[in-house]
Amino acid sequence: MKETPETRVVVTGGAGFIGSFVTKQLVEKGCHVTVLDNLSSGKPEYIAGLDRVSLVKGDICDEKAVQEVLKDKDAVVHLAALPFIPDSYYFPEEFFRVNSMGTVNVVWKAIQSEAVEKFIHISSSEVYGSAIHIPMNEDHPTLPHSTYAVSKLAGDRAVFTMYKEHSFPTVIIRPFNSYGPNITQPYIIPEIISQLQATDGHVKLGNTDSSRDFTYVTDIAEGITLALFKDEAVGETINLGSGRDVKIREIVSLVADIMGKNAEIERDLSRIRSYDVARLVCDNSKAQRLLGWKPKVALEEGLRRTVEWILRAGITFKTPFKGWPRTYREARNQLVQA
Repeated sequence: MKETPETRVVVTGGAGFIGSFVTKQLVEKGCHVTVLDNLSSGKPEYIAGLDRVSLVKGDICDEKAVQEVLKDKDAVVHLAALPFIPDSYYFPEEFFRVNSMGTVNVVWKAIQSEAVEKFIHISSSEVYGSAIHIPMNEDHPTLPHSTYAVSKLAGDRAVFTMYKEHSFPTVIIRPFNSYGPNITQPYIIPEIISQLQATDGHVKLGNTDSSRDFTYVTDIAEGITLALFKDEAVGETINLGSGRDVKIREIVSLVADIMGKNAEIERDLSRIRSYDVARLVCDNSKAQRLLGWKPKVALEEGLRRTVEWILRAGITFKTPFKGWPRTYREARNQLVQA
């Protein structure tokens, strides 16, 4: 599909964390963007003031809503999902309903529309599980460690199969851990910043020896928008990540330095996941080859921007569920004690 100023793109989850930056970058390319978002975590203010953007409040599991929004559209970038891993432990059916069946609904309605020319499906590096070999390329085995990751992998497989069955131009993008402004979930970096902001440097965390490949959100969004207009990417699964992994305790140290605090980490056993991923690090050579993509924002600079944004804007997390599983563990312990 060629990049033209009149390209009409639907971005599901386009008011969310990554989605809001994808929406902005598409607008900067001259596209007309329709955002489909149920606003369970996305925020209208993240896309407010952007020209050529219309927001439709709707759910990706609603067949009529999806069918209506796809009328006469040229492309779909599918980001909408339930993304917070700890919630998936307690609401597995909901995660499969949204991340698996919701994805099937969107891609099938796109195929049926006979107007959509390109479908970009946003997956997750979590589908790989913990690294077996380093760096992790697209041929790395998929051994998901959470219900969230399994629900995302099921969506991936459905999208790829339907691409084959219907010769429907599709690209699967697997971002590694994204961070930056417009965050909508209590992921580890905003959690660290929030705790440091509220204390003299004391933070309670779980597994601080696990490592992740943190990639700044604008870089992830750029990879996604590039995939939309690269015919060479059709039928491919493509990783987006920095190629550098960092341990969580190192992130604490970097953020504390930016905030001018002396960090002291307390290990909180209630925060440790029972089947955690030990290490994720991206092989982004395929993205470089097919998309001409490389991350531009270094980790230290990205963390500085993230800290500044959170201190300026503040963060509130509006999720459809209760959030961090300590809520449930505390409630369970109270029942046991009673």
